[in-house]
Amino acid sequence: QVQLLESGGGLVQTGGSLRLSCAASGSFFSINTMGWYRQAPGQQRELITTITSGGHPNYADSVKGRFAISRDNAKNTVYLQMTSLKPEDTGVYSCYAETTLVSRATIISGGRGTQVTVSS
Repeated sequence: QVQLLESGGGLVQTGGSLRLSCAASGSFFSINTMGWYRQAPGQQRELITTITSGGHPNYADSVKGRFAISRDNAKNTVYLQMTSLKPEDTGVYSCYAETTLVSRATIISGGRGTQVTVSS
């Protein structure tokens, strides 16, 4: 019922920047909290940032001060601006959305992810 599609990943040098996007589509009443996960090679998936429907963000300590999450509710899209990238930021970045359906049921949806590689 809800599809999430990430874009914007790629290869960047240490200290560089990237901007990820995640667009939600499908049939739903509203999108509540959205966020981004990161899974580094050989590690567990980590929730790095979330943003409420009202635009209030939260960040994991590992990205605080370097990453910024934002959203465009009119476009059903969440963004992740990543700056001062480090090799340890390498991983698959996937977005998620807590969505209220027309039926008023709430579901959690996740995207497939986009690869970010930071070279040293």
